[in-house]
Amino acid sequence: MSELLIHNLHVDVDGKEILKGLNLHVKSGEIHALMGPNGNGKSTLLAAVMGHPRYHVSEGEILLDGNNVLDMDVDERSRAGLFLGMQYPAEVPGVTNSDFLRAAMNAREERPVSLYKFIKEMEKTIGDLQMKPDLAHRFLNEGFSGGEKKRNEIVQMKMLHPSIAMLDEIDSGLDVDALKVVADAIVDMYQKEELGLIIVSHYERFYQLLNPTHAHVLIDGKIVMEGDHELVSRIDEQGYDWIIEELGITLDEQEEKPQPRMSLGSCAVKKEA
Repeated sequence: MSELLIHNLHVDVDGKEILKGLNLHVKSGEIHALMGPNGNGKSTLLAAVMGHPRYHVSEGEILLDGNNVLDMDVDERSRAGLFLGMQYPAEVPGVTNSDFLRAAMNAREERPVSLYKFIKEMEKTIGDLQMKPDLAHRFLNEGFSGGEKKRNEIVQMKMLHPSIAMLDEIDSGLDVDALKVVADAIVDMYQKEELGLIIVSHYERFYQLLNPTHAHVLIDGKIVMEGDHELVSRIDEQGYDWIIEELGITLDEQEEKPQPRMSLGSCAVKKEA
């Protein structure tokens, strides 16, 4: 069993504090819905946990299985079991999906993964996500539609077998059929591997397919309310105004900016000096 413990986390971006003492505890076998109005810190949290250099942690701690994540480089965080499915997956011309994934898998093993085993696993995973058979030979996300990029993130997650996965609006850009395919793939991995998940989404339909065990509302840089799938349903019906009014929260009008695109390779493979 793995667990991610975030305590009193303060994160600033370009000198502006976004997270203001956030606490979160995620274990294997749990699905955590992370909700909140735009611009209140959801993407900031996931990027900071993964180690995006633009997001500066000024206070607090992030522990994965008791180990200090803040002392790790991005590739070390990935090898330790963290995974980030990005809101804006980057295109990497000249690097095929198969080359990227095999390098990332080999970085986690003492001995290289056999070519036969890799091909069989990748073919099955591509089939599970109902993607075109030539995916392995295409350059990473180059020329992909928005929906293909998001499904390709799940291909990577299933191939890399993290212990804690964070998915940032992985459902955006998916049509109804693709949404179910992605949700089914996530649930299948969650059930078979006791994966711990943090899911950011604005749509109850996606959460219905995943059936989260925990729900958190992040407003003004802190988690201000927690519950389960019933909280997700109430927010879908009533929005966030009742929470803001009930807790007397004053919101900053400035919205959170999308994170700059970052090469997926830096999330899995240590760059050579």
